[in-house]
Amino acid sequence: MNCRASMSRRGNCWDNAVIESFHSHIKSEAFLRVKVHSLTNEETKLRVAAYMCEYNQERIQEKLGYLTPLEYGKQVA
Repeated sequence: MNCRASMSRRGNCWDNAVIESFHSHIKSEAFLRVKVHSLTNEETKLRVAAYMCEYNQERIQEKLGYLTPLEYGKQVA
């Protein structure tokens, strides 16, 4: 696997800001009323997959001009 670590200056949080924001959304929206360790791995994978579909195809975002990520991607391509 050819992965390259992101190396910014010490103390910079910009590299992780996007994924940290996404993790916050998925935890509060897809796992809101779920007790820790109450889901199987398969149930967790299904929830994540369903949330990814909803996030990319249905959920409008203000920063994207009130479009879904899929619609925005088509528009700028």
